[in-house]
Amino acid sequence: MSTLVFVEHHDRAPQESALGVLGKAASLEGDVAAVVCGEHAREVAAELGRYGAQRVFAADAPALAAPLPQPRVDVITALIGEHGFDTVLLGSSVLAADIAAALAARLEAGLNYGLVDLRLDGDRLVGVQPILGDSAYANVGWTATPRLALFRSGVLEPRDVGGSADVINVSPSVHEWSQAARLLEQDRGESEGPSIEEADIIVAGGRGLGAPEHFSIVEDLAQALGGAVGATRAVVDAGWYPYSTQVGQTGKTVTPKLYVACGISGAIQHKVGMQNASVIVAINKDRNAPIFDYCDLGVVGDLHQIMPKLTELIRQRTSG
Repeated sequence: MSTLVFVEHHDRAPQESALGVLGKAASLEGDVAAVVCGEHAREVAAELGRYGAQRVFAADAPALAAPLPQPRVDVITALIGEHGFDTVLLGSSVLAADIAAALAARLEAGLNYGLVDLRLDGDRLVGVQPILGDSAYANVGWTATPRLALFRSGVLEPRDVGGSADVINVSPSVHEWSQAARLLEQDRGESEGPSIEEADIIVAGGRGLGAPEHFSIVEDLAQALGGAVGATRAVVDAGWYPYSTQVGQTGKTVTPKLYVACGISGAIQHKVGMQNASVIVAINKDRNAPIFDYCDLGVVGDLHQIMPKLTELIRQRTSG
């Protein structure tokens, strides 16, 4: 088994989801290589041996400066052809999903997406994919190589194994038609504190808050706890909070030490994104809300009264 892992990076920092996938690849048998594309690729590549890579291909060229998929597909396709990789793994992101789909079309290869695990069964590679609204899991496989797999965000934790890797500079050949798209502008949402993928504490709000302006009490509690703010799909779809904070089946999977659900009913689509939190606390006025079936601590009451008092108490305790 010869595996290539695409490692996406921003601001010279590799994505946590990609590092988790790299660690999973290293736990299986065979050769494990990574590929990093774009500005500062060599700088990022130098750190990836710590996470399980034996070799890292660093591709930096003007055509790779913007985070666009097709030039990266050219690089990965060339590496597969030159080095014979039979498996290509990617951690979930908008860019990685575009690359995975384009690779499948370009190589006429099988792609399994939304995976939460990967294992060897004898000489067969088996992926684990949630089905039926994440109420069950299916074993999935491939009939030919290269095998392509896109993992769900947040399901694999990076593992620092303290190793080192050979960094190989790549001079990519990018097709002219792969450069037809242009990135005109990038907007970044302003936020304070950690992202929900990296936070040990998440305070999440749902439609039970009643209005978008009431998210201020969620933000206050998150700030007092030193955590991040999350949201449900219904809240995001209503335009109350940014998509980057969405937790759930169509959002992000998170595994914090503490997850505080405020005004969240706890439907299965949300549960699958946060059920692996170490401790789950729910605040909801509906004592029959599904979230009370699987939370560790449930508080039945008016969150507009409870949360400000809880925030004040925490601030008093931490300031002393």
